[in-house]
Amino acid sequence: MKTPPPHRSPESIEQSVMYALIKAAKTYIRLVGARLAPLGLQPGQDMFLRQLWIEDDLAQSELIERLGVEPPTVTKALARLEREGFLSRRKDRKDARVSRISLTARGKKVRAPVEKIWAEVEALGTAGLTAAEIERLRKLALQTYTNFKAAAAEDKA
Repeated sequence: MKTPPPHRSPESIEQSVMYALIKAAKTYIRLVGARLAPLGLQPGQDMFLRQLWIEDDLAQSELIERLGVEPPTVTKALARLEREGFLSRRKDRKDARVSRISLTARGKKVRAPVEKIWAEVEALGTAGLTAAEIERLRKLALQTYTNFKAAAAEDKA
């Protein structure tokens, strides 16, 4: 494990990279949330639908693995999405203990508007950046995620 940088004073937290990333992420969620609401979706639910747009008829456990979220989070989100008519759940034909998740017509219909929202908000967030800067930022954000994921795995071990 790498040695952490020296402790920052409370006054300098606002100057840290993580503070900037947190502020950006929270603002992103608010912007996307406001745009998803007219479609009947809440922030985060679009990520569940995204996985089903990639591959429909997934097991609940597959969604948990792909999204990297805790089972209770998935159960709650899926219940709401089912209640709102975006997806349906059924027992697996081979293993009744497994729930299979499928898109409904409504779940398929919101794909284009959701993807448009993502593109609009991405454009807002990257305004004024060159294509090279956007790619560099994407790579840096992914590296930060990778670092955090490794640290979380070490914490569990």
